[in-house]
Amino acid sequence: MTLQSTQTFTKRTTSPFRFDVVGSFLRPAALKEARGKFAKKEITADELKAAEDKAIIHLIQQEETAGIKSITDGEFRRSWWHLDFFWGLQGVAKLTAGKGYVFNDEVTRAETSGLTGKISGENHPFVEHFKFLRDHLSDPATAKQTIPAPAQFLAELQRPESVEQTRKFYTTDEELIPAIAQAYKTVALDLYNEGLRVLQLDDCTWGMLAGFNAGAKDKEIISADEIEASKEQYVQVNNEFLEGLPEDLIVNTHDCRGNYHSTWASAGGYDVVADPLFTREKVLPFSWNMIMIVQVALNH
Repeated sequence: MTLQSTQTFTKRTTSPFRFDVVGSFLRPAALKEARGKFAKKEITADELKAAEDKAIIHLIQQEETAGIKSITDGEFRRSWWHLDFFWGLQGVAKLTAGKGYVFNDEVTRAETSGLTGKISGENHPFVEHFKFLRDHLSDPATAKQTIPAPAQFLAELQRPESVEQTRKFYTTDEELIPAIAQAYKTVALDLYNEGLRVLQLDDCTWGMLAGFNAGAKDKEIISADEIEASKEQYVQVNNEFLEGLPEDLIVNTHDCRGNYHSTWASAGGYDVVADPLFTREKVLPFSWNMIMIVQVALNH
């Protein structure tokens, strides 16, 4: 007797695809070497950019050869997956933090973002980064841009070492949240006007609220009421950004527990944040059973 599966799947032609990459890739050795030399002032910014350009073009070729339908630049121009985007906004500066991000096996270098003025999103460097990606694709429609979620920026500005500076320009979060959403919307529309049709929001805020250990919110310090308040703020700022974006701009979200040198920042279930994350956040809905977003390191 031969057993046959009766389960069938419809092939997806738009993002999110059944198999996708989260967006970041391991940097090749030559790029890491160039970043090291730049940090020591042994090469210029132009020379670093040339190394980034070369690595990105090679990565694009690998992604296309592998048949990936939603292609990124590997985030090769970034030092951090999130802070570089924050630093590219107007009114935001790089600050030294009191402590780095806490992961299970180590603590990162201590950097964060702080405000120097009102936030806005014009002339963001990620737009030029996207244009380079677009111009080197066989099919520009396959381009995907990843950015940290608005909630991630809100959480960063609420860090103990950042909040005092934040309050110099926004006395309450009720003032801050619309400003973040509008700045993000400016960047998104600039990307859209350059041809972007797939935007991915990367968001670790939910995992930090729901989890335990390492980098998660300390449940002995943060109360249940504070967790509920943060949940409402996170879904509010994300949704205010999403409201009114072009209908043909696909917006996905990627939620995770953090990844630094292959270690994690939080563990545990998402039940604490399932509502509103899975019920009220207005990103493109999809079934977790149907879509697999995986992080892939191609051979360089």
